[in-house]
Order: sequence, then structure tokens, then C-alpha cells
Amino acid sequence: QVQVVESGGVLSRAGDSLRLSCTASERADTSYAMGWFRQAPGQEREFVAATVWDGEPNLFSDFAEGRFTISRDYAKKTMYLQMDRLKPEDTAVYHCAVSVYWSGSSSPGYDYWGQGIKVTVSS
Repeated sequence: QVQVVESGGVLSRAGDSLRLSCTASERADTSYAMGWFRQAPGQEREFVAATVWDGEPNLFSDFAEGRFTISRDYAKKTMYLQMDRLKPEDTAVYHCAVSVYWSGSSSPGYDYWGQGIKVTVSS
């Protein structure tokens, strides 16, 4: 079993930046993929970004492309989601997920999920 824990800033204003962290437990392999999804109140869960620890690809949703970036700390098995130029519509609960095989933007393909972290962006 792989444990997944999200952390990071939760309150921000439009135009600011936040960085979310996602740490997987020791049992996670560096060949695994990690993804970010978000769910706003009353809406379906949507894909944000995905990557693999040991290289490419990086995949971003249309709304994240150009504003969000991904970085990794291999030693800590941590992935960071840097969110810049935040907008109020970025307000949502952000979930990190880990998959054994590349699943890209498809949430059913992810095997392990974090509890989620609420991000609020005020106007």
C-alpha cells in the first residue's frame, strides 16, 4: 500500500502563487506516475497535471498549461505543483494520486489517492 499526502498553501488571492506538495510513502517506486486532480463545489473531478518521477512526460490540462508547473524531489518522493497567476475558478479541493502505470488524465487509472487539500482563491 502506498500512502499519499498532500500539503501546501490553502488561501490565496487572484494573481498570486501557491505551491502544493505531494509525498508518497517509501513503498512507491520511482517509475510510478503521479497526478493532480481537483474538484470544485458541485462539479465533477477534473484532471490538472501528471508526471512520472523518473522522467517525462509531463501532461497538463488546458487550464493549467502555462500557469502550472511540476517539479520533483526524488529523494523525498515528493512532487510539487506550482500554481501561478491563480484565478478564483482555481478554487477547489486538490487531490494527488499515484499510479503504478502511466494513466495520464484518466482518474480511474490511479491506484492510490491522498485525502485532498482545499485551495481557495479570492478575487
